[in-house]
Amino acid sequence: MLDELGPEELAARQQATELDILTMGITFTVYSDGENIDRAWPFDVVPRIIPGAEWSQVERGLAQRLRAVNMFIDDLYNEQRIIAAGVFPAELLEDSVNFRRECVGAHPKFGVWAHISGSDLVRDDDGTFYVLEDNLRVPSGVSYVIENRGVTKRAFPELFGHNRIRPVDTYTDALNKLLSSLAPDGVDDPTLAVLTPGIFNSAYFEHSFLAQRMGAELVEGGDLVVGDDDCVYMHTTEGRQRVHVVYRRIDDLFLDPDVFRSDSMLGVAGLMRAWKAGNVGIANAPGAGVADDKCVYAWMPDIIRFYLGEEPQIANVPTYRCMYDDERDYVLDHLDELVMKPANESGGYGITIGSRATEDELKACAEAILDDPRNWVAQPIINLSTVPTLIDGTLQPRHVDLRPFILTGESSYVTAGGLTRVALQEGSLIVNSSQGGGSKDTWIVDEPNDAPAQTMRQSQHQSSGDEGGAA
Repeated sequence: MLDELGPEELAARQQATELDILTMGITFTVYSDGENIDRAWPFDVVPRIIPGAEWSQVERGLAQRLRAVNMFIDDLYNEQRIIAAGVFPAELLEDSVNFRRECVGAHPKFGVWAHISGSDLVRDDDGTFYVLEDNLRVPSGVSYVIENRGVTKRAFPELFGHNRIRPVDTYTDALNKLLSSLAPDGVDDPTLAVLTPGIFNSAYFEHSFLAQRMGAELVEGGDLVVGDDDCVYMHTTEGRQRVHVVYRRIDDLFLDPDVFRSDSMLGVAGLMRAWKAGNVGIANAPGAGVADDKCVYAWMPDIIRFYLGEEPQIANVPTYRCMYDDERDYVLDHLDELVMKPANESGGYGITIGSRATEDELKACAEAILDDPRNWVAQPIINLSTVPTLIDGTLQPRHVDLRPFILTGESSYVTAGGLTRVALQEGSLIVNSSQGGGSKDTWIVDEPNDAPAQTMRQSQHQSSGDEGGAA
């Protein structure tokens, strides 16, 4: 079907989507030279397609992973059984920059700490999905999943009539249900608030988008206060209104100046006290980031086995832990064959891709590893799969990753697909929008209704040569 459109028609539809994005004000913010620059969301009109049966297996693996992650976090802040059993090293926890001692002894509702997570997936050239990393603090990008779908529907309305494409717009209803379930017991109609750092935050578009879609209040720290009764209230023109659940989009250290950074102007004094008293739900729970660590990631297969007694249904990328002498020595001897990652950076920053680094860059990386081995891991360079992408009017292969979003509470919810991020530069492996990447709509397609859908899959596969029939 894409072949039938031809390059001129595809280019016209790409142009229409870019105008659509500008008209709707779909933006992201890049911090450059101390300035905040809003840019139109970079989008490629050609969708990425994954068969439904294959995706169902990924869903099960992600739900399993997050069940284990939450049991792990809850254990670290309470009994620490996994450390006592010798499965997870105590020194790794002691050196963790995201372990919040202020959360020790806390018991969030359902035993869940990471309610909203985004696991970055990559696919190698044999078609196998791997989890590259887990994002458990304030993962962003789901608003673009939903907006990408709307833009693509308007660009290719005929394709949605010929394909059984799983919807993505059920996410906000599922998020609303999850957040509502975190309200204190006995509250039937809770007030939800999305706590944002403000309009200059790079993800502010998403904060306002989700609040509007859920019918939640969009608030900044100054809009909330904790009363003498240890409950959270919102200032309104009619006086104070009780807030039962806070979906926070700010980091732990800025949440509560009474407990964390005393100079924070973004959080709410007393918020931790209200949370510990059970008078407000917070998603994600403070301290959830202890498992959002590239070193902890290396133990995920063992964590799943320990808590669930199951084998992982979706694999990790093999990971070398520089805190161990033998693994560090291997990394230092093979820098040009590996990807070196600092444990707690995000957005693609701090990463050294050995095969593309200069001698000076490799030397600097080696020095950084030796200076702080705990802070570094290394992984083999995955030959990331490619999908066809419209570049200068022609379909060309570009590397991609995928960020599905997982909701965890009484039950689990996984988005149908997620945010496909694409490296728009030829040969590049960096997909982050802040570093020149773009995005695509991701279609999870069940059995097609007719031949045109099959034709579309085949034509994309021929253009890609790398997605194992999924694109």
